[in-house]
Amino acid sequence: MPVLHVPHVPRVPRVPHAPRVRRGAGLLLLVAALYAAPAPPAYGRAADEPGWTAEPAAGQAVPRAGDRPPSARPYFYMAGTAGTVLEDRLALANTSDQEHTVTLRGADAYNTADGAFALRPAAGSTGAGAWISFGAGTTVKIPPHTRAVVPFTVTVPPSSPPGDHPAAVVATEAGREVGVRVHLRVGGPTLAALTVEDVAVRGRGGAAVVAYTLVNRGNVALAPELSLRAEGRFGEVPDRGARALPVELLPGQRIELTEPWRGAPVLDQVRVTVTVTAPGGARAEGSASAWFLPWRAAGWTGLGLLALGGTTPAALFLVRGRRTRQDPPGGETPGERPGETPGTPGPTPAPEHELTGASR
Repeated sequence: MPVLHVPHVPRVPRVPHAPRVRRGAGLLLLVAALYAAPAPPAYGRAADEPGWTAEPAAGQAVPRAGDRPPSARPYFYMAGTAGTVLEDRLALANTSDQEHTVTLRGADAYNTADGAFALRPAAGSTGAGAWISFGAGTTVKIPPHTRAVVPFTVTVPPSSPPGDHPAAVVATEAGREVGVRVHLRVGGPTLAALTVEDVAVRGRGGAAVVAYTLVNRGNVALAPELSLRAEGRFGEVPDRGARALPVELLPGQRIELTEPWRGAPVLDQVRVTVTVTAPGGARAEGSASAWFLPWRAAGWTGLGLLALGGTTPAALFLVRGRRTRQDPPGGETPGERPGETPGTPGPTPAPEHELTGASR
């Protein structure tokens, strides 16, 4: 399958008819327009992709020179049963004044820990990325202002399990890579399933967040939706309605996410339940309990308990000392001594001399 090259002609937008102005004002407007008007956009060019672009080729014949570039697809979508060979085409557009040499390959796709979409390196692809082949078109030279259309194939192994197999086509030049997603589905039974794990509440007040882990247990990519429900001991806690998460959970992947909880209570014990649903019937829940205490009140409470803990032993010591001074030795009752008859007065104690400081 040869690589097809056609001249790349960017489309220049039409300039609307300007109203008639005076001669002096017209010169000023012309100078201002030269500095303020943006350059005509080039087909397929992006701010972070100078020189050339990569995207799926349109599903029509190769355009002739001067024709308007066809609308590009945002990604590749391919479907087939195990053991089949699928075909598609990649479009490379050189928008610069110099030739570019681009190397093409396939790559496995996966989720990072925070849910972002990422690609395996060249030597790390063992799934659908390894099924992509460009044949003799692995390295492509693109002349200036030329658009090259490169065919490629996806050979699905006979033992491939059904479901989604995320991958991408990667174009590389001088360390710069551009990836185009490939949504590949192998025919057969599909299962949408997930679990919610490791739910925890972190932070307090306006900084409170609910952390949780999502695991795709099925064989299709999921677009999850999240809702929060909270049950408090001291009052009603507002719930969080369902909202779509800005992630795509790929089959067999695990991601760790946090959800801001701006309605967290100030003083309560709350049980938070995280519910996640996805198209296809996937639904899972996870929950955790957390105490919410005002830091200042908790600090004063701790100091009060500490002070109470210190004064209690001192009070017990004073009470014991007082009782010891008042009770006679051996627990005897006043007026009773060994060998005496109860009720008999004891010996009269000797008078004590009062010390006044005078000589006697």
